[in-house]
Amino acid sequence: MGYDEVLTHLGDFGRYQKIIYFLICLTSITCAFHKLAGVFLLAKPDFRCVLPFENASDVQYNDLPPDQWHLAYPKDLLGVKYETCSYYDINYTEEYLKGGEAYTAIGTTQCSHYVYDKTKYLNSAVTEWDMVCSRNFLRATSDALFMLGVLVGSIVFGQLSDKYGRKPIFFASLVIQVVFGVLAGVAPEYLTYTTSRFIIGATTSGVFLVAYVIAMEMVGPSMRLFAGIFVMMFFSVGFMLTAAFVYFVHDWRWLQIALTLPGLLFMCYYWIIPESARWLLSKNRKEAAIANIQKAARFNKVDISADMLNQLLDDNANEQKKPETEADDTKQPSVWDLLRYPNLRRKTLLIFFDWFVNSGTYYGLSWNTNDLGSNALLNFVISGAVEIPAYLFLLFTLNRWGRRTILCGCMLVAGVGLLITIAIPSNMNWMLITCAMIGKLAITASYGTIYIFSAEQFPTVVRNVGLGAASMVARIGGILAPFFNMLGEIWKPLPLIIFGAMAFVGGLLSLLLPETHNKPTLETIADGEEFGKATKAQQYMLEEGKEMKNFEKAETLPLNAVTTTTSKSEEAANSDNNHHQQQQQKEQPNEKY
Repeated sequence: MGYDEVLTHLGDFGRYQKIIYFLICLTSITCAFHKLAGVFLLAKPDFRCVLPFENASDVQYNDLPPDQWHLAYPKDLLGVKYETCSYYDINYTEEYLKGGEAYTAIGTTQCSHYVYDKTKYLNSAVTEWDMVCSRNFLRATSDALFMLGVLVGSIVFGQLSDKYGRKPIFFASLVIQVVFGVLAGVAPEYLTYTTSRFIIGATTSGVFLVAYVIAMEMVGPSMRLFAGIFVMMFFSVGFMLTAAFVYFVHDWRWLQIALTLPGLLFMCYYWIIPESARWLLSKNRKEAAIANIQKAARFNKVDISADMLNQLLDDNANEQKKPETEADDTKQPSVWDLLRYPNLRRKTLLIFFDWFVNSGTYYGLSWNTNDLGSNALLNFVISGAVEIPAYLFLLFTLNRWGRRTILCGCMLVAGVGLLITIAIPSNMNWMLITCAMIGKLAITASYGTIYIFSAEQFPTVVRNVGLGAASMVARIGGILAPFFNMLGEIWKPLPLIIFGAMAFVGGLLSLLLPETHNKPTLETIADGEEFGKATKAQQYMLEEGKEMKNFEKAETLPLNAVTTTTSKSEEAANSDNNHHQQQQQKEQPNEKY
């Protein structure tokens, strides 16, 4: 509580915090560059087999007139498109090509060389390494490994920042990101490129998440919701700016390098961004923490007395010592405690599914803009632009309408919007794009809600492990999204229908979760099991006299006796400690990034 009190006197969002916050937000723009770059680095243009009579070194995509394609390539299973991964195994004489009738009975041969349409993309990693046809899975695998890197980075860099400090890990990950970003641009083959992208994905967590924690630990409690929403908007700005790089840089290697080099600008942050005072206090580095606080106070033109700082140090020391004295007597919570009891297990599995759906759908739609047809670059810009109104919607409604209402409503809207694409005629591509963007807007708002809603569903004693497990499940959704998008080659709306079905089901299932807005904070496992339980089930538990473990007190308590077994002084102490844990949890960034 002491540090938050000082922030109140310092100014919840004073001039100093605003400058640091703005500088930190800029890092989310470059992180968006790397997360969305795969759309263009791995763009797959139209292609066809190089036919036996064509010279692979100088053949052009349009050398074979469209009215002769039926003589060379069979139709796909749906009879809509030409199957350009194979061609008819015949002698392509001039007489045959002018004959107008294909000899389909002879059979087909798989391609050995390909020629690509360069009207939309000059080149890409796909065209350079022929990641089409039987090698098409390499595209999805590269994006999936990038998201695996994001998962690994959030674990590794998160732990390192807790141990060694926010600032050194931020700059270490920034240097690694720039080095491997350039390496990905000059990679001689697929393995080097994909490995570099995996490491870049990991460093996005080190650059953005760690830096974001620095900013949020300087913002007062009353401004954290707004600060969290606005930083997401900067990510959306980076989303759209990626298209500007693509518009001017047409070679995929130079594009990768161009998207990486802005990271060098953040090197100057070393002399601007301070180490987190909260982290310094947690490591008993009082003098450094005082220096940071006094610097911010001078910049904000606020006087903070030495007595107030001493009170801060005393309060913080007590908060740090209390867990240490109780650590030997208290069983450490784990994710299995969320699955041990029926009501808590039901809510946990529903939350995990919502995270999986939101992450998979968000990244699936973000990476699918090339496959929607029409102007791919315009589709990409619109996909980023619709996120801004989604976040503004949350800003004005999240604390008014309730978390469950917004989560369920947005997921259902996304589901309906995407499922409608199943009935859209193939000649109405503009309607397909419109429905996809409605789904993107709604799922963005849903994704922005699920983090707060989940944090309020999990009891304090298992909140960190619960959100950590939910984040890992979300990454699985992001990892699978590229493989869902591959299905668009069979039928363009198919990935949208899959995402829509998952979102619709997730929205309906979320109705089974209890509303948390304006409800007391859940502190113990017993609180979590009781919260939102059906009356009949609750009565059964009470009649059976079933007991559960209270990790705060390390003793077994009946469900109906949770609030009567501790003294008022103990409850006050626990409340202060748990409030501090809750505030720390709220400072953690949305794991979408």
